[in-house]
Amino acid sequence: MTFDFRIVTIMLAFIAFAVAPAAGAQNPLGNTELNVPATLLAESQQVKAGQSVTLAFLMEPKPTWHGYWENPGDAGIGMSFDWTLPAGVTAGEPKFPVPDTLLISGIMNYVYKGDYAILVNLTLSDSVRPGPLPISVKSEWLSCTDEICVPEQDELSITLQVVAGDPAAAADKRFDGFRAALPRPLGSEATFAVSDDKFRLSVPLPANVAIDKPYFFIKEDGMVDYGAAQTFSRDGDRLILETGARGDSLDSISGILKIADHTGFLFTATKGEVAMTGLPLAGDGTKTEGNASLLLLALGGALLGGLLLNLMPCVFPILSLKAISLAKAGGDQAEVRRDALAYTAGVVLVATALGAVLLGLRASGAAVGWAFQLQDPRIIFVLLALVTAIGLNLAGLFELPNLNFGNKLTRKDGAAGSFWTGALAAFVATPCTGPFMAAALGATIVLPPIAALVIFAGLGVGLALPFLLIAFVPAIRSRLPKPGPWLDSFRKAMAIPMFLTAIGLIWLLGRQIGTDSLGLSLVFLLTVALILWWFGGGQMKGQSRGALTAAAMLAAIVGGILALPGEEAMSSQKLANTSSATLPSEPFSEARLSELRASGEPVFAYFTADWCITCKANEAAAIQRSETAEVFKAAKVKVLMGDWTRPDPDISRFLEKHGRAGVPLYLYYAPGAEPVVLPQILTVATLTDLVNGSVQSALADRSL
Repeated sequence: MTFDFRIVTIMLAFIAFAVAPAAGAQNPLGNTELNVPATLLAESQQVKAGQSVTLAFLMEPKPTWHGYWENPGDAGIGMSFDWTLPAGVTAGEPKFPVPDTLLISGIMNYVYKGDYAILVNLTLSDSVRPGPLPISVKSEWLSCTDEICVPEQDELSITLQVVAGDPAAAADKRFDGFRAALPRPLGSEATFAVSDDKFRLSVPLPANVAIDKPYFFIKEDGMVDYGAAQTFSRDGDRLILETGARGDSLDSISGILKIADHTGFLFTATKGEVAMTGLPLAGDGTKTEGNASLLLLALGGALLGGLLLNLMPCVFPILSLKAISLAKAGGDQAEVRRDALAYTAGVVLVATALGAVLLGLRASGAAVGWAFQLQDPRIIFVLLALVTAIGLNLAGLFELPNLNFGNKLTRKDGAAGSFWTGALAAFVATPCTGPFMAAALGATIVLPPIAALVIFAGLGVGLALPFLLIAFVPAIRSRLPKPGPWLDSFRKAMAIPMFLTAIGLIWLLGRQIGTDSLGLSLVFLLTVALILWWFGGGQMKGQSRGALTAAAMLAAIVGGILALPGEEAMSSQKLANTSSATLPSEPFSEARLSELRASGEPVFAYFTADWCITCKANEAAAIQRSETAEVFKAAKVKVLMGDWTRPDPDISRFLEKHGRAGVPLYLYYAPGAEPVVLPQILTVATLTDLVNGSVQSALADRSL
């Protein structure tokens, strides 16, 4: 298509919009089928007066067709909304996902080439009464291919139900994916300048954020030459853009900085000075040296973090299994090295696999983070049954069957046992975080997938490092005790940390599903223990009950999983878990945080989970202490607590926005200041000194 013909097509589309009849036709050009059909969805079919509900315009372009962003660029038409709403209901501004660029014959278009969703919040006043709530909207948009453009419109409607109590209807999980495609608020204001027909923009963006083919989409028309090339450079923690200018009439602009496919930051910028002193980015938009440095730092943090995980209570019971195998091997160099390598393989494979699943879930739009698997009570129950079985085995209640197919195969069984011990160690280590791990796991959010998987593998290597050193450093290996009668007593003693782990898992399961459901789950757990007792009794009599035991065990575990409550019951249990505390808190939400910050109040926001050992240690040692509570009360610090025990997409996105893949995260917001990110290991002094220091600073500012 030529340049002139496309301009004519767009002009005809504008004319078609202008003369289209106001009532009714789905397509003003007479076609009976839309090229970019729209569907109106609600996140929940029920809503309470005084609350809000999110609607989505799900747009599904046919092959070769596309729709437009709110600012279409050089050509096109943005989507319009003409609402018909009941009294007391208001519609917010539409929120558009991160768009793509489409350059045709020098014309730059800001488009969506695949399915996309535009979100709108409906807010109900307290005066809206229970009953049906009919919502309708007339929308118009432009649908184009690379050759033609067709204006389209539709009248969409949906009926919600206003309820007196809390809504019981389940939320539409597709909205998590819709929100994941929206640009994330940057939080800090950018600066722009126009001079010599050049538009320059300075965006605060940390150097550890990976960038792939960046592009700036401006919302306001008349400032930027859409078709001009955009060049980017780095100036410390600021990203500098230079492109062609089209005007200089605005003092404030807004837009989206796209940093990767479907990923971008939403921000505003005010007119000011922009120094062009940065270093150019690589041709693909990625600062290669910066990413390499980030990868090396993150890998080092992962290795150190994995090494320190060996000291964490959640990992120690699994390490006791490895200690038993080392004690059995004694000083046998070949056996120790074989088992250490097998153990390392299990750790690294599972750590990398968990990382791959995490990255895959994020790519699909799910808002998840590190240790996501322990947010599922089904996995906790299976892990509880496994730990209980291991504890009973170590205590001598039963023995694992031996496969007597010769010495060679027996040695393979030993390596296989070490492999699965390593796999289990990596699986249960995920809820434990400590120094060096926050930055390492946070880097996986912004690094390319292959580099992120290297970080997860590095975490596994760090976790296995002590056993590799024992196996391959003769001076250490020579200190291993020789096998003897003491080994049986040592093995039985190692059952104690396993049973302690089981107690911890029972507590965690109860926190997630409630005491009533926990009682039923413990019945199935008792069934598992009785089956193993019966199996052990058969072994003492020389009877083979392996097949029947395996079938009965499987049935008991499946029964325990099926007996777990549904999502709604567990959501109610999460609310019921809130109780009085030494340092009272409110449930975290970004809306509440913004409200408190706008009122000028200091805020301490912390993010925790019941399965996070580090979180609970910090709460006991620093947060829930009377000294901390007294200082916070005197300084009128508001406390917000984000509970991530169960999946929470809003908390997941907030953590990711702050460069974290999991909990804990501690933030302190002094009035009018940027948030302070606190270390992952807290003390009372860390919190009280920070609050007292901000109070003294505020008093000094007032005296000036």
